[in-house]
Amino acid sequence: MKTKGKVFLIILCILLLALTAGIVYGHSQISPVNNNDEETVRIEVQKGDSTYKIAQKLEEAGLIKNQKFFYYFVRYPKLMKFFYPKEPVQEQIVLKSGIYHLQYGLNYAQLVNALSSGQQEYIKVAIPEGKTISQIGEILETAGICQKDVFKQTCHSQKILNKYNIPGESAEGFLFPETYFFTTGMTSEEVAVLMIDTFFEKISTIEGLSEKTPQELYNIVILASIVEREYRVEEEAPLIASVFTNRLKENIGLYSCATIVYIITEIEGRPHPDRVLLEDTKIDSPYNTYKWAGLTPGPISNPGLVALSAAANPPKTNYYFFQVSDSSQGKHVFTSTFDEHKASHNLSTKN
Repeated sequence: MKTKGKVFLIILCILLLALTAGIVYGHSQISPVNNNDEETVRIEVQKGDSTYKIAQKLEEAGLIKNQKFFYYFVRYPKLMKFFYPKEPVQEQIVLKSGIYHLQYGLNYAQLVNALSSGQQEYIKVAIPEGKTISQIGEILETAGICQKDVFKQTCHSQKILNKYNIPGESAEGFLFPETYFFTTGMTSEEVAVLMIDTFFEKISTIEGLSEKTPQELYNIVILASIVEREYRVEEEAPLIASVFTNRLKENIGLYSCATIVYIITEIEGRPHPDRVLLEDTKIDSPYNTYKWAGLTPGPISNPGLVALSAAANPPKTNYYFFQVSDSSQGKHVFTSTFDEHKASHNLSTKN
């Protein structure tokens, strides 16, 4: 019995030594790389990244010493609670995709909490007024949000069009120009939905638009998209809208150079022209407002609130023409008759 007792004590001591050694080793492996280091490193967690993959990125970046410990802490939160009793630990840990800036002085629990918080870096992207779907796609691709061609396909998907009752062939005109804060890993559909949701949120401030049918709203958006590409001085947007509205009522062609530029760049895929030539106004296209009266089949840009407000509530005027009077400032002169228009044209030519 005495021999068995000694053997038991020896085994118990070995186990205690092993456990102590394991705990000491564990603490050495999970201690922060540098407690006093406030320098940060940028870590990108992509959608679909496994816990092992994320742990590998952290170790390669020098943020942790042992990726296996990080993995087991995520899988078994109670284990992390044992090693970090003072740190808040969730019952179930889900690491979220995004771009994070993490300090070298963080311990494993703090790193896990940061990566599961969703408090990540946002990518700021400004979408100017008057851009087309393809131009917005280029901006998004340059910013690393999504591919241009994939975004274009999304904006033409029937799923998106049905969701928002857009009667056209694409979401052109409904992608509101705004400064957005996107996150890495966003799909093209998430991006498009955010921009269209912003459109409907913004137009809720415009009088009368909420009462329009989908087709009536679409026609206003088409008109606004043309106004957007024609005005430069904000105060003139309503007057330009009034000119187009008067011409539409009389079934007179809009004669908008912006529609010709749209044909050249978006439909024919040619470079943006320095100026519209006479031969360009003869292009056979339903978007040619020199050749056909009425609105274009769809929007030619994505208008902002100024153009949308002008198109929704154009003032009543007798203007049927407008002509650039100051190209440096983008100002126009507005006239009611063709003779007045010719006179203003001759005057601007002399100047």
